[in-house]
Amino acid sequence: MSLYPLKFKPRLVPKIWGGRKLETVLGKVLPVGEMIGESWELYDFPPGVVDRSGGSGEWVSAEVANGPLAGTTLHELVVSRRGELMGDVPVMGLAEQFPILIKFLDAREDLSVQVHPDADYANTHPECSLKTEAWYVIDAEAGSRIYKGILPGTTRETMRAALATNSVEQHLKSIPCKAGQCYFLPSGAVHALGAGMLVAEVQTPSDTTFRLYDFGRVEPATNRPRALHVEESLRCIDFSGKPEAKQVRSHAAGFFTTVSRLVTSEYFKLEKVRFTEGVEEPVPYDQPVVWIMLEGKAEIKVGDVGEAMRFGRGETVLLPAIMEDPVIKTLTDCVWLEVTFPTRPELH
Repeated sequence: MSLYPLKFKPRLVPKIWGGRKLETVLGKVLPVGEMIGESWELYDFPPGVVDRSGGSGEWVSAEVANGPLAGTTLHELVVSRRGELMGDVPVMGLAEQFPILIKFLDAREDLSVQVHPDADYANTHPECSLKTEAWYVIDAEAGSRIYKGILPGTTRETMRAALATNSVEQHLKSIPCKAGQCYFLPSGAVHALGAGMLVAEVQTPSDTTFRLYDFGRVEPATNRPRALHVEESLRCIDFSGKPEAKQVRSHAAGFFTTVSRLVTSEYFKLEKVRFTEGVEEPVPYDQPVVWIMLEGKAEIKVGDVGEAMRFGRGETVLLPAIMEDPVIKTLTDCVWLEVTFPTRPELH
């Protein structure tokens, strides 16, 4: 049996800052009464990386939800059918992870001000992993904003002093946001997702986050402030003042489709794709591709795999590198985010 487009069971994560938009906007079924901050759509972590997974010795890896392979984990496919799944795209690190993590984030409240380690820090701290990410804004309430980067003149010393006086926000760049915008967050960039926003997050497969500042928030379960990682954060924040490399945007339009490049990095590429209703054509890829559905409904039929697989708003689909004669048909006008990866030749 050939591989086919794969959907996975989401991992719903309650958060102090979470809400219910994953249900009201994206149509996901959430536990009654819980504030869910994250839906992990596509993930693959070795034992000990994700909370409470260390003792089991098991991978925390997304489970296939559709078709004959239902119940199989993403990591089992990486191991047993790597060529068909990955094509010429390499796995990540010595643990041989799938090279991307996809989430939806629902920020009812501000997230903490945080930073992720760069390659230099991760190379000298084996317990940490580099994390570079991008946010695509699906929904944003009036007045929503993110923090991204530090204001000119901010140094490690001034940031440390600001922590002592609870004035960290005065040293951060505040950016107003609206639906449809996309932000690239390289490792070392201090950032925070603001209240009232629902985003799709594309990132390298890391769970290493250093929390610099948390707006004085108290954890209800303990009635104590959440733990901070001040020294680690100050070590990882980029205080050099050099401007971030600009993301070169591009736009290609055809008769049935338009493709807009949003992010180009050494770890992943992110594009926004629009397809009109009624298009039926072969799927042209020879590497794994991830589609994050924003609008509409479509289906893909693969040679020897039963019925066509349908998918729609709020779902994430992994297209393996090798499938038998895959054909997509759009049932309505569609919009999705498309994630692709550098191949081994590109990396070298």
